[in-house]
Amino acid sequence: MEMIRRFARYYKPHWKLFAFDMVCALVMAVCDLYYPSVTRSIINVDIPAGNMRRILIECALLAGVYTAKLVLSYLVLYYGHMVGVRMQADMRRDIFARLERLPFSFFDDNKTGSIMSRIVNDLMDVSELAHHGPEDLFLSVVMLVGTFIILARINLALTVIIFAFLPVLTFFTLKCRRKMQTAFRRTREEVAEINARLENSLAGIRVTKSFADEDYENARFGERNQAFVKARLRAYRVMAEFSSVNTYILDMMYVVVLLAGGWYCWRGAINFGDFAAYLLYVGMFMTPIRRLIGFIEQYQDGMTGFRRFAEIMDTAAEEDTPGATDLRDVRGEICFDNVSFTYNTGREVLHDVSFTVEPGHTVALVGPSGGGKTTLCHLLTRFYNISDGSIRIDGRDIRDVTLRSLRETVGIVQQDVFLFTGTIYENIAYGKPGASREEVVRAARRAHIDEFIEGLPDGYETFIGERGVKLSGGQKQRISIARVFLKDPPILVLDEATSALDNATETLIQESLEELSHDRTTIVVAHRLSTVRRADEIIVITDEGVLERGTHRELMEQNGLYAGLYNAQFAI
Repeated sequence: MEMIRRFARYYKPHWKLFAFDMVCALVMAVCDLYYPSVTRSIINVDIPAGNMRRILIECALLAGVYTAKLVLSYLVLYYGHMVGVRMQADMRRDIFARLERLPFSFFDDNKTGSIMSRIVNDLMDVSELAHHGPEDLFLSVVMLVGTFIILARINLALTVIIFAFLPVLTFFTLKCRRKMQTAFRRTREEVAEINARLENSLAGIRVTKSFADEDYENARFGERNQAFVKARLRAYRVMAEFSSVNTYILDMMYVVVLLAGGWYCWRGAINFGDFAAYLLYVGMFMTPIRRLIGFIEQYQDGMTGFRRFAEIMDTAAEEDTPGATDLRDVRGEICFDNVSFTYNTGREVLHDVSFTVEPGHTVALVGPSGGGKTTLCHLLTRFYNISDGSIRIDGRDIRDVTLRSLRETVGIVQQDVFLFTGTIYENIAYGKPGASREEVVRAARRAHIDEFIEGLPDGYETFIGERGVKLSGGQKQRISIARVFLKDPPILVLDEATSALDNATETLIQESLEELSHDRTTIVVAHRLSTVRRADEIIVITDEGVLERGTHRELMEQNGLYAGLYNAQFAI
């Protein structure tokens, strides 16, 4: 019931349109009840009396009713679907906003394609339920009550016999409900897996082609596709059982009506006109029953999608600590005080790490892979929350400041540059929404990418393709640097910003990074030790914690791990 209440809340902003749709549906149902009544009157009264004028009048009225039904049908279909689409848009808005607030750990554990399936595929079926569900249920109840009253007035005993079939239908429906729910959920999970496999394969299409692994990818996708087929067939098996048995029960109801009605007619308990009208009303009685059967199938499908939607909505989002305030007027002092961090898997990455970065200074984090250097950067921006210890900026614990102000304070340039599908201008401007064109151009100039951009036919409006596929690695990196120049944060994190570039490009990018780091507190994560020689302090981090620290000269004189790594890189 709680899930239904949550679903019903999405009707509230659109209740006027929904009410209008239901009123139109009600009038349509009343229109359908008119035809058998006219048939009964014509057979029992007008034809025996030879009153052709009355027959013409009643047929004209019937034509008018059907014309009104035509208009109502259009309104119900159009505005009913409008309600469903708007509710779907509201849900999509809410789930996207929720996703934007979820922590990194959620995206570590969930595939992108699977998340997209919940936003697109699942909500499409939820939209259909939002429109057709209440309408079908409402119309079915109206038609059942209306036909029962009319049938009872024609012949009560025969009507009681017919309605005795309803408990049988209800029992069988409840019996199938759980099986249908399980089958539909499994189908949705397989659709999500197919989307995840598809998204992953398309994102890596260049790798696939470079290794000539098209057949391998086809085989992997085929496995996922067959799993979907099996899940869908299980769902169809349950649906087939549900639908065919219900149809059989309704067909047997027709047999009973013909047998019992024929017997009543033979005994004279009912005349031919009443019997003909009765058969027509029984046909109408079958319509809401079939509509209810369809509603149950659609309800299971739609609510399964809504439950998957609710699972994301119920996932704990990133929240500011109660009483948190904005971080303002930042000088840039950073203090890691006995910081420890353990992932959800139980693997400890950092243990009692402590160091301080003075305002405006540059500290380099170096060491073997897996020591937790990048993790430290993620902890600084609270992409993950520390397990123990504290991180302070200008003496303030980062847990006591708002997430938004904290992340506005820190600018990050990463090795794996992500550019959004769009133009160069849009990607640079992302660093400061609402920035003027002059600010964007100035940021590009400071990143030494302006000459390249202005040399393009479309300049800043050049379309760069998905993830900047039309640009080189160095060009993408400079655009990301320009983006951070535009953001102009007091604290800068350079996470392997040049490790994927060739030596010539690295030298050019390094100039931009040095200008970007000027007068900012900077943390540099690097494997290429040539890029950190001029750092104010170099900290060597291994899986055992901080092993060495000092300037380049001091560490070389210690002849420890850093000196060994440096000499190995330069073959000295």
